[in-house]
Amino acid sequence: MGKKHIIKKEEEASKKGNNDVKKEKDGAIKKSPSYARTVNGRAYVHASYNNTIITITDSSGNVISWASAGAVGFKGAKKSTPFAASRVAEILMEKIADTGIKNIEVFVRGIGAGRDSAIRSLASRGLNVISIEDITPLPHNGCRPKKPRRI
Repeated sequence: MGKKHIIKKEEEASKKGNNDVKKEKDGAIKKSPSYARTVNGRAYVHASYNNTIITITDSSGNVISWASAGAVGFKGAKKSTPFAASRVAEILMEKIADTGIKNIEVFVRGIGAGRDSAIRSLASRGLNVISIEDITPLPHNGCRPKKPRRI
């Protein structure tokens, strides 16, 4: 019964003239994303001691695509290297090639080795880096200290 319902929706969409409706592999109907053909975007680089994760969003914060060194195929200590971060940026640029993003604001979080190489790789792949901002969380006064020992 569900299949008839999906086919019916698809036929209605084709009658209305919607060309942006696509049929997924599992049968669900998916509209083309609203961020398609945006010019400005944001890149969030999370560089920890163990991994490097890069997320590309549109200007309002909706995630377009992401990649990490672990997802690319690096394992263990190699995930936190600058080479892994540059490979993550290359893979990510291939993913977002059809979205039309030209200008990005870069937000960097963490103190890992992949910070600089990720930004340089994004810039060398054709993106215009508008600004770079460090959003690494810093403690204002730290944790509450332990109470003194009584002997």
